[in-house]
Amino acid sequence: MYKVAGVAAVPGTLCLMSGTVFAATEDNPNVTLNTDELSLYTTPQQKFRYVEPEIGHLEQGVTTLRKLAEPYATFCQGAIGKVKPKVESAIQLGNETFTFLQNPPAEFYPRAGVIGFAGILGLFLARGSRVKKLIYPTGLMAVGYSMYYPQQAASIAKNTGDSLYDFALQGYVNVENVFKSVEGKPVKKEKPEENKLEETR
Repeated sequence: MYKVAGVAAVPGTLCLMSGTVFAATEDNPNVTLNTDELSLYTTPQQKFRYVEPEIGHLEQGVTTLRKLAEPYATFCQGAIGKVKPKVESAIQLGNETFTFLQNPPAEFYPRAGVIGFAGILGLFLARGSRVKKLIYPTGLMAVGYSMYYPQQAASIAKNTGDSLYDFALQGYVNVENVFKSVEGKPVKKEKPEENKLEETR
């Protein structure tokens, strides 16, 4: 067993040893050279230059397709950027509603039933007119909501009243500006008979 290991180790150690190589040259026959100095072990320096490959039909088709699809891709990215916050807020509202409905307050379902019944009663009373179908259910539901949640109803009514007042004031200012611009321009009414008389003279 020891003999085999010794024989196997000898070639392995021989390759790690560095030795001197005698090379015969025409000028000096007894000159010693290292292995790096021999021409067999040196590689000549090559000069490389980059050559761009020729563009094939497939690559041209892909580039034209990318150029055609680029405006649509940018439009989709902009649309996704606008829609994404709304979707995230809707998901958050849904999660909050789900957690609220899992553990609602004690009298939530009876109050919601009364407010919903008021809306259905408003639809029943508002037969015939589209305006009534809009006003009656909304009004009766608002009355039912204000009975159970007076503070929230008051704050909603105040905010709605303020926004309606601002909207009406802005409309009044716009109408006033339109009338001022019309009054500022002099309106000339010419009679066709007078024009004909002036042309004949």
